[in-house]
Formats: sequence, structure tokens, C-alpha cells
Amino acid sequence: MSTKANFPVTAGSVVVPYGHVIGNEKWRGSEIAQRLQGKIRLIFEDGLGLVDFHLSNRTCILYISEADLVAGDEFKRRLVRFRNASSLGGIVIVEKTQLSDQYFLAVQKLVVLELGMVLLPVANQGEASQLITQLVREQSKDHNSNPFLRKQCSQLAEPSVFRTVQQIPGVGKTKALLLLQQFGSIHRLCNASVKELELVVGQTVAQQIYTFLCS
Repeated sequence: MSTKANFPVTAGSVVVPYGHVIGNEKWRGSEIAQRLQGKIRLIFEDGLGLVDFHLSNRTCILYISEADLVAGDEFKRRLVRFRNASSLGGIVIVEKTQLSDQYFLAVQKLVVLELGMVLLPVANQGEASQLITQLVREQSKDHNSNPFLRKQCSQLAEPSVFRTVQQIPGVGKTKALLLLQQFGSIHRLCNASVKELELVVGQTVAQQIYTFLCS
């Protein structure tokens, strides 16, 4: 059951009680809120600003709807403002539908490559609620078992950089590790030629990476 509670807002973050999610007041009565209730403890707060849901004191969700994508660039400004002003780990959930699919590649490039945030596509609010529930349950587990928070075995790059490279189309955990071993940073990866990429991941994936980074 959701209840209204006042929690201190400091440094752009909200104190999130263990096992709870703090939701922006604007989501009260939404499909996401209705589906979350009964699965997790959802509390509404009207001082969250740019954030839609706080999963913990360090991690939050920014939700980009189909309507946001179609309406224009306001959502981009919102994401940039969040990244520039907050030290929180931001997870961006995007509605990827038939209508919004044409905008998705540009959003993916902005979120993953330019802002270095995690991007998770969903089909609708119902799917988003399932994803949020999963994330909250993973938050309560040990970091070593959490696929969103655990540190990778590679010490060559920060975990956030490793996750970012994994989200390039055609690149998974193994290829991301190989690419970072070879190039060392996202900046150098973005400036690599197709031939240089081919030496690491093969012709097909190299072309996918190059097209994604340079289009």
C-alpha cells in the first residue's frame, strides 16, 4: 500500500527506506504505480524534481515515455540536466514501441555513449513495473550477485564504462572486455577505424560498432 511521507531531500537525493521505492508524485494513479503496489512498498514524494523513482539512496530511475520521445527534445534536456547536476546512478527506462522505435537509436547514443548511463527499453508501463520490481529486489541482494551493480572482473575500466560499452549493438560482455583491453577508453573506441575494430571483434560486429558510433 502506498502512503505519503516526508523524507529529507539533500544533495539531490532522497533517503529511501530499505525495501521501498520513492515515486514522484506525478506517477500516483498511473499504471506503473498500480502494478507496483503489492509487489514492493511504494511511497510518493513531491520533491523529486527530475527523478521519477528512487530505488535506493544512490540509484534512481528516469522514465522516458513514448509521448516524451515523439514530443521533441525536452526529455534530452532533462537527462542532460540530471547528469550535470546529480551524483546519483541514473537508470533510464525508455518506452520502445512501433511509434517511438525511429527515435530509439538517437536516444541510445545520448544515454549510453554521451551521458554514460544505463538504458533499459520496455514496451509499456506494465513491463516497466516488472523491471522496477526486479531492480529493487536486486538492490537488496549482495552486490556480487547484482547484475546492475556488481563490479566486473576487469580492472581496466570503471564498471560504468564497461556497462556502457556492452550496450553498443552487437557487443556483449566478452567483446566489451576485448574492446577496452585494446582501446582503453570510450574516447579511443569512438575514434577507431573499422579496420582497427575488425582486429578485435571481426568484420560484422566492427561494422555495427562503427555505424553506431559514427552515424
